[in-house]
Amino acid sequence: MERLSVLYASALFDLAKERGDIDGFLAQAKLVYESLQDADCQRILVHPHITETEKRDFFTKAFAESISSDLLGFLFLVADKNREVFLIPALSAVIEKIEHYNNKITAKVFFASELSDDQLAAMKDMLCRKLNKTVEISLKIDPSVIGGPYIFVDGFYLDWTVRKRLRDLTVYMKEGCGA
Repeated sequence: MERLSVLYASALFDLAKERGDIDGFLAQAKLVYESLQDADCQRILVHPHITETEKRDFFTKAFAESISSDLLGFLFLVADKNREVFLIPALSAVIEKIEHYNNKITAKVFFASELSDDQLAAMKDMLCRKLNKTVEISLKIDPSVIGGPYIFVDGFYLDWTVRKRLRDLTVYMKEGCGA
């Protein structure tokens, strides 16, 4: 499954470069990706009794005014071939490819509670400096971390949470305090 998603993503990326509108294509791909994350959209896409024509109509009504004919054509292709399961992974992969091409990355940051704009800006600035890339932050709230962030960015996982420190302390104490 992953291989076909990567092939789709590569084709979309090449098409965006060929058209000379990488940033526009990125914005459109993000729009479609975020829209299709909705549970109702997912049910429409994978429902076995909804025909390819109905799915094409759905894509047309939802996106025709806001995306290029190339991206809409991709959506039609996926519906025609009954490969809707590859749609989200392919869009995710093309977004990642374009961001990598533009020296941008998205950091998924998990925190116990909302952060202020100043805190988000400071975290973004720190990540930009450390990674030497333009960083966008996708903040997720996870009360189970108790405090501190954990961050997924550019293939790395950083865990500075209270939850992890408590877990580490528990392991340390069970092992006899290092004795």
